[in-house]
Amino acid sequence: MTTYLLAGGGTAGHVNPLLAVADTIMSRQPDATVIVLGTHEGLEARLVPARGYELVFTPRLPFPRRPNRQALTFVPRLNRAVGDLVTLIRNRNVDVVVGFGGYVSTPAYLAARRAGVPIVIHEANARAGLANRLGAWLTGHVGVAFPGTRIRHPHVVGMPLRPEIAGLDRAQARPEALAFFGLDADRPTLLVTGGSLGARRLNNTIVGSATHLIDAGWQVLHITGDRSEVQDPALADYRVVSYCDRMDLALAVADFAVSRAGAGTVCELSALGIPAVYVPYPVGNGEQRFNAADVVGTGGGILVDDADFLPAWVQAELIPVLTDRDRVRRMGVAAASAGGLDGSARMADFIAAALPQRQRLT
Repeated sequence: MTTYLLAGGGTAGHVNPLLAVADTIMSRQPDATVIVLGTHEGLEARLVPARGYELVFTPRLPFPRRPNRQALTFVPRLNRAVGDLVTLIRNRNVDVVVGFGGYVSTPAYLAARRAGVPIVIHEANARAGLANRLGAWLTGHVGVAFPGTRIRHPHVVGMPLRPEIAGLDRAQARPEALAFFGLDADRPTLLVTGGSLGARRLNNTIVGSATHLIDAGWQVLHITGDRSEVQDPALADYRVVSYCDRMDLALAVADFAVSRAGAGTVCELSALGIPAVYVPYPVGNGEQRFNAADVVGTGGGILVDDADFLPAWVQAELIPVLTDRDRVRRMGVAAASAGGLDGSARMADFIAAALPQRQRLT
C-alpha cells in the first residue's frame, strides 16, 4: 500500500489540482492512503475534509519580504515545522511527497528531502511561484501545466481538472444547466466570473454594458463573487449569482466567457472549448497574463488589460465578436486545441514514475 502526502493550499488554484490528483490516485489505488497538508486559514480547511481526505495542519509560513521581527523568527519556525513533518513522514510511512505550491509546500519539500523520500512538484501557473521554484532544486520531478514555464526540470503534464469538469458532457448537461440558472434555451450565454471573491472591474464593466449585451442577442450569467458590491441590473436575460457551487453547469451553458486568467480558469475554459476574453488580475507577479498566452496565441481567447476593460471596450471590441457567430465557433475550436482534459491522469502517471519500483507495483 502506498502512502501519499499531498501539500498545497491557500487558494483554489492550489487546492483544486491537489484534490483532482488525489481523486485520480484513489480511483486507481483504492487501498492507498492520501494525507493532505494544509493550513487552518486556507480553502483546504473546508474543501479537503468535505472531499473525505485526512487533513494535517502546518503553520502558515510566508517568506519574509523585509527585515523585521517576523524575519528574525522565520528560520526557527520553519525548522520546527520541517522537524514535525519529518516525524509525520516517518511515522506514517509516507512514500512520496507531492507539492502544489503555496506556503505549506516549502516545509514539505525540505522535510521530504531530510527524510529521504521522493519529491514531486506540480506548478499550475505559467510563471512559477517561489515555493515551487525552491522545491525544484531538490527534485527532478517537476510537472507543469503550461509549456514554457520557467522552472528547473519542467515536464508538461497539463492541469489536473476536477472530475466534474474533466468528465463534463456539455451538450448533455446543457438542458439541466439552463433550468438550474433559469436561462433561455434560444439565446447564447455569456458567462462572467472573476473568481470566488469577485473582480470589481469585470463586475462593474459588465453591469454597465448589460443592455448592449442583451440587445446583441445574448444572455448573461454573471457570477459576481461573495464580496462584490455590484448591483443586479434586474433585466430580463441577465442572471446574477454571488457564488456558484455548480461550476460544471455554468461551464456547460457557457458559449463565451469573460474572466480573470487564473491558471485553473484558463485551463478549464480551454479544455472545454469555451472562447473567452481574459482580463488578468493587475496585482501580483503578472502570472495571469502568461497563463492566457497560449490560448490567446491560438486565437481561442482575447487578452485585455484590466485598466482597458471598460464599457466602451465592450461595445467596440467584444460585441462585434459576439455577433459574429462563425468567429465564436472558430474561437471555440482554437481554445480546445490549447487545452486538455487528461491532466489528472498525466500527473498521476508522473507521480507513479517517481516512486521506487516496489510502490509502483502495489
